[in-house]
Amino acid sequence: MHFYDQDFVEIYDRTWAWIADYWASGGPGSGLEKQKFFQYPGSGVLDLLEQVFASFFLVYSNRIYAASNGLDALYALQEENGAIRWKYDLATGKPILTPDNPEGLGLPLFAWAEYNLYHKTANKKRVKDVMPALTRQWAWMEATFKRENGLYGVPLAATGLENSPREKVKYFSDWNAAMAMNALYLSALGDILNDKEASFQFKRAYFSLKTRINSLMWNAEDGFYYDLDEDERQVPTKTIGGYWPLLAEIPNEDRSERMIAHLKDPAAFGTEHPFPTLAASHPEYDKRGGGFRGSVVPPFTYMVIKGLEKYNQYEMARDCAIRHLYFVLDSMHQNQGENQKPTVWEAYQPQNEGKAVWAERPDWPRPQFLPYTGLSTIALMIENIVGLYISLPRKTVDWIIPNLEIMGIENMSLKRNMVTILSNKSGRGWEIHMESEKLYYFTINVIGKKKKTLPIPSGKCSMLIDKI
Repeated sequence: MHFYDQDFVEIYDRTWAWIADYWASGGPGSGLEKQKFFQYPGSGVLDLLEQVFASFFLVYSNRIYAASNGLDALYALQEENGAIRWKYDLATGKPILTPDNPEGLGLPLFAWAEYNLYHKTANKKRVKDVMPALTRQWAWMEATFKRENGLYGVPLAATGLENSPREKVKYFSDWNAAMAMNALYLSALGDILNDKEASFQFKRAYFSLKTRINSLMWNAEDGFYYDLDEDERQVPTKTIGGYWPLLAEIPNEDRSERMIAHLKDPAAFGTEHPFPTLAASHPEYDKRGGGFRGSVVPPFTYMVIKGLEKYNQYEMARDCAIRHLYFVLDSMHQNQGENQKPTVWEAYQPQNEGKAVWAERPDWPRPQFLPYTGLSTIALMIENIVGLYISLPRKTVDWIIPNLEIMGIENMSLKRNMVTILSNKSGRGWEIHMESEKLYYFTINVIGKKKKTLPIPSGKCSMLIDKI
């Protein structure tokens, strides 16, 4: 990794060094003992959200670490009715069910993760292998949680925002939008397999749910997607969950602009450290975090940034990623006690440096919680701060940056192709140096100034930006 701020490179390298110690397998007879998967040490739990989000940065490990083992472990525990629960006991392989989430439901994110894995590995066979599990899980969620109005009624705990002030809600905008996104990516996986029936079935489900979310949850006055109560009345609380619709491509351009305006507003989600889990204007917002009443939690930050990309807001996405990573860096040397080891956290304060504080839960946030923080220090670093977007099946690398800077990446493995892309300034102007073992198509997009796609041959080459 090359970047003008060496601290960013250091935390990127350090995360990979830490990751080496984060591998576990299940106990004998648990059904999880056959392979190792990424695991927060000492938790004793196989967690759906942790495995999904970890897959988004483990794909960049140059095949040193398996990005999909944790997902496969969850599929292996799928029940006959199609259920895959949020959490399992590692020792026994049994689901962990709680009174506030009796079915052990989590956000439906497998299809999104698998689509991303496909574009980083080009493994079409994997898509074919996992599609039956994803389809059966879809059928279970449909049968268990879908209501007559076409929306899904789920418990608050299933949204991942456990103490968010959303007490009167029956239909959550975030869970329903995530389910719509699930359908969108299931349809895309169907396209990859040339399975026209699956593609059509899930596309139809996507548009049906999208229509309901747009008609019932959108508030034209406030420019936001709100949850609904039992009578389908909107509950006007702005949470970070209101941004899953961006990632699910639900709002049109006008609506997306109004939503994005809240991300820039310091009274909403535009706090110094973007983006808090609850709007700063809410009476129960806690500037120290208070769990999910203001804390900045990396997977939700990642979700918002990926949503911004869907609406071509690359410059804002990059700016927010950089600000977020500065807060992660500035918080590394705080609250360490005597050991003085640099520490990354599960959640951060929205208006100050340092880890979030939740008075009722002194054990939260967890230190060195890489299943979440790796999204910031690796995935956001590559995709948004350096700005590289890779698709192996398409043989494309897009470099999207607001301006040219000295940065890039060396020896990144794209399947069996090692690629180097570096920019620096020479006497002849800005130059990009490249090295590759195979041909690929490179798009340089200096936002608002220059966009060009060129075939990059195998071997070494360089290009002068002013000449293309």
